[in-house]
Amino acid sequence: MKFSEVSFTCYPVTDLAESRSFYEDILGLTPAMNVDCNDDHGGWVEYELGPHTLAIGSAPGWEPSADGPSCGLEADDFDATIASLKEAEVTFKMEPFETPVCHMAMIFDPSGNVLIIHKRKPGHDG
Repeated sequence: MKFSEVSFTCYPVTDLAESRSFYEDILGLTPAMNVDCNDDHGGWVEYELGPHTLAIGSAPGWEPSADGPSCGLEADDFDATIASLKEAEVTFKMEPFETPVCHMAMIFDPSGNVLIIHKRKPGHDG
């Protein structure tokens, strides 16, 4: 087997409208696609970030978890992003910290999923 890239990352959410408000109004993401399923199958929204797609969705039996995988969002301005998240009273799982190659923090979305806010240090671009 051989894979060329991660096609998309998708988080299960409990309330799609509330989660859209978080991802769009607080994180500033712009939806690229919205699929509204008017039955018991939920729906999803996709946000394109460079060559990658982050999606949120709801479906029966698909539950959010703070212990599941997490997606790292590369911030253009780490300090300003952290300040905006704090101003919006977003809950942090881990306050900002520094590693030899980056700065990062972990936050919760409204459904309890973990997102990583990340910024590579110069010279560590991928």
